[in-house]
Amino acid sequence: MYILVTYDIETKNNEGQQRLRKIAKCCRNYGQRVQSSVFECEVTPSQLLSLKHQLISIIDKNVDSIRIYHMGNNYHSKIERIGVETAIDIQGDLII
Repeated sequence: MYILVTYDIETKNNEGQQRLRKIAKCCRNYGQRVQSSVFECEVTPSQLLSLKHQLISIIDKNVDSIRIYHMGNNYHSKIERIGVETAIDIQGDLII
């Protein structure tokens, strides 16, 4: 399944800045960053559960916010891009 993970982490103190870095690192393990606080991820249902569990263990529920958007199977038709393309096609060929 294709999901979009967005987050808003309170960073007024060192603890918040640490949470922000941990959230980004966690999300990087499941997908690619497409904007500062936005990741596109293709995950299995079990990977989604694992990702959610990890994110919940990191955030401060009193001040932080995470949103997960389920894009479905036809996600290409649901994404409109304007400006610089920052993501690679995760379904396409990867040449190294």
